Amino acid sequence: MVAVLGFFLFRVVPGDPVVSMTRGRPTTAAMQAELRAQFGLDRPLHEQFWSYFTSLLRGDLGTSFTFRRPVAEVIAERLGPTLLLVGTATVIAVGLGLWLGVRAAWRRDSAFDRATTGVSLTLWAVPTFWLGMLLMMVTGDLFPSRGMRDTDTAPDFVSQALDVGHHLVLPSITLVAVVCAEYVLVMRSSLLEEMHAPYLVTARAKGLRDDLVRRRHAVPNAVLPAITLVFLRFGLVVAGAITTETVFSWPGLGLLFYDALTGPDYFLLQGLLVVTAGAVVVMNLLADLLHGVLDPRVKVV
Repeated sequence: MVAVLGFFLFRVVPGDPVVSMTRGRPTTAAMQAELRAQFGLDRPLHEQFWSYFTSLLRGDLGTSFTFRRPVAEVIAERLGPTLLLVGTATVIAVGLGLWLGVRAAWRRDSAFDRATTGVSLTLWAVPTFWLGMLLMMVTGDLFPSRGMRDTDTAPDFVSQALDVGHHLVLPSITLVAVVCAEYVLVMRSSLLEEMHAPYLVTARAKGLRDDLVRRRHAVPNAVLPAITLVFLRFGLVVAGAITTETVFSWPGLGLLFYDALTGPDYFLLQGLLVVTAGAVVVMNLLADLLHGVLDPRVKVV
């Protein structure tokens, strides 16, 4: 369904791929017609769809108009930067979000709880691109705001790693701020539901310290929905990194998707949509399987 909808959806995107490819170059109408025939754009729409769908079943995503290379190769080159950005942001957001959510729920109605909840709700509602541009204006002199690395960096591994890490700060903070807010709210809500459960009353009646009751009994049960959400959100974060990568010119799948839209590069757009949808489906499956492993009450058939 994703492949079918994606094919017809991108065909209504304004723009002509051939005109975009030949912009700024002296070309004739005959040359443009030859390019359309080369990429199969002169054929009826149903024939284009059948050719695309049969190729997709063979694992062939087509050839990019812009790069003149197989779409799979172009996506593979950009996958690493996106996984670096999304992976870094997810690890930080999960650790920070779950910790803040637990502290806020355990100190319900305290100043810490009200402040944490208020900030989380605000960040969750803030558009990602706006937050990214705000960080660029506030801290633009401290951290790079464009690209993934500098061209004049020394070729050794340590220098390259430090340079990439320096460029990673602002885009990762942008993603962390938005994603972490959701984890805080989910973890807080989940723990509040567990706080008055009978097994916690029994644990307190046995004389266990409040800290042990929280760490050994309440949190392990309350964290299950949050862990499931982490896997569900990971696939979506890959798709949601489009705005962040575009704002900071991070050379990943998000920026590639944006560049493909300006063409429009039909085959590249279709390939990116299939890969992104596949990531969401795989993460959904992993979330279901992991939930069954962590919670014995859930039976995975």
